Amino acid sequence: MSTNQKKQKRKSYPSDISQNGWKKLQQAMPVVKTARKAGGRPPADMREVINAIFYVVKTGCSWRSLPHDLPCWQTVYGYFNRWGRDGSWEAINCFLVKKARARAGRQARPTAGCLDSQSIKTTACGGRHRGYDAGKQIKGRKRFILTDSQGLLLAVWVCAASVSEKMGVKCLLRYLRRSFVLKELCSQMKLVWVDGGYRGDDLRRFAEKLWGWCWQVVLRTDEAKGFKVLPRRWVVERTFAWMLHARRLSKDYEKNRINSLSMVYLAMISVMIRRY
Repeated sequence: MSTNQKKQKRKSYPSDISQNGWKKLQQAMPVVKTARKAGGRPPADMREVINAIFYVVKTGCSWRSLPHDLPCWQTVYGYFNRWGRDGSWEAINCFLVKKARARAGRQARPTAGCLDSQSIKTTACGGRHRGYDAGKQIKGRKRFILTDSQGLLLAVWVCAASVSEKMGVKCLLRYLRRSFVLKELCSQMKLVWVDGGYRGDDLRRFAEKLWGWCWQVVLRTDEAKGFKVLPRRWVVERTFAWMLHARRLSKDYEKNRINSLSMVYLAMISVMIRRY
């Protein structure tokens, strides 16, 4: 049975990428060799590989639990792991952010953003970069994310949950300088909104010296009681909610921190493909 016949026979999953989404993603994907060597295996259908990766991200299943009508898990995980290590998922996310902003009538590179962190539990699979967040009483890892004013993910940094907010955000800001695509994406940013955990002259001076950003802390008023939506701060909280629609992110299942970063980028790539 040919590859096309198999593709037509397979019933679609809710996580499958649409035809329009596939066209968007193809523009940013790295070049993949499709030529078959003499006596070798036929090349993988890249759209089906992407469908399998999105299936894992959306459903939260293990790689070995992929349905048999999708490509074999070793092939799928191979692409996922390789593109995470060479920064391809990061580059694809940056490309789609620029496209989404342009479609919304905004400049391709944002001038303002929001920053926050999220502590998440890890599992028995272990791995490095784990710790205990005494404030939230969570043993696991901490995700620091930077979004634009619309809530689109610009960058993410994953570290042990025991790392403080100030130390973690400094690691994120240094990482932005080291990554070519992230440095270019954030080059026009002037203003960043943060919550009370990131206040302090030392952190403000650090951000101003490294990036030239205006560090604006948004605090609750003394009169506020119960839940209160804070100006600008709700944007990054909504991004965390978008991310957790992907069940693979309900906990950090990865042994490798790079794979944890890739999972976050993939969750937001799926959101942008569907919404923009």
